[in-house]
Amino acid sequence: MDIDALRSLLAFVESGSFTRAASQTFRTQSAISAQMKKLQQQAASPLFIKEGRSLQLTPAGQALASYARRIVSLHDQALIEMKNSHATVELRLGCPDDYSISVLPLFAELLQQAVPNLSLRLRAAPSYLLRQSLDCGELDIAILTRSPDSDEGYLLRHDQGVWVSHPQRDLSLQQPIPLALYEADCKFHSSAIAGLDKAERPYRLLATSANHSGLYGMVKQGLAVAAMARSSKGELQELCATTMPPLPAIDIVVALATQPHVACSSTMIKDICEQFRQKDVELEPTLGEAVFN
Repeated sequence: MDIDALRSLLAFVESGSFTRAASQTFRTQSAISAQMKKLQQQAASPLFIKEGRSLQLTPAGQALASYARRIVSLHDQALIEMKNSHATVELRLGCPDDYSISVLPLFAELLQQAVPNLSLRLRAAPSYLLRQSLDCGELDIAILTRSPDSDEGYLLRHDQGVWVSHPQRDLSLQQPIPLALYEADCKFHSSAIAGLDKAERPYRLLATSANHSGLYGMVKQGLAVAAMARSSKGELQELCATTMPPLPAIDIVVALATQPHVACSSTMIKDICEQFRQKDVELEPTLGEAVFN
């Protein structure tokens, strides 16, 4: 089976869309369709079934996707082994700003251990922009936020959205509540607004930003309450869950470009993510109870 066709199949599985799969593999949708048709002929079995307005994998399609992961991984690993190990390896790595302290350092350390002579080019941006950069080949690898029900990428950490405020100043008691939130594309933004509206809690949107340090500074200065991932709250005070509307759980994952860097196979990244989760449990601090009740 053609390795590029198998990559296209995996791109569909990862993205859930032939549109994104075509973008990620730099092909037209008609070219992707032709590849899938050829795979179905070779497999002698339907690989897709229509459910509503979307396509899903049949049992045969799921089995082929499982084989495809292994085939593509072995192919990429062979290229890595053939690469001159003494050459400088430059990787373009994207990471949301709010994970630059809580997630990126440990992941970068494990990546450096796995790739000799590694040189990282880092880019900070929201997850949706990093996905676009992966799709158009501007990044090799990215740390992203996904919904827990998604299969995208390789898991680094389960996390939970929390409300945070100044350690000595519970601004959630003010009327209206001053808010500092990530921009509207962030899941915490929409959940925070919807939750406050449903609870009929008046609020004032003091600031929005794609930059975590900006929101963190607003809260630390005692100007606003914010919604963010628990692993990003740092020294800020987590508010009691009973006083504010609930925020969603998220997963922090690593995703690869569809055309992976020669030194960055899916098998290697999967192993690094497993190491990260093990070390993350060892390093995780004990979370205390929220002070504000």
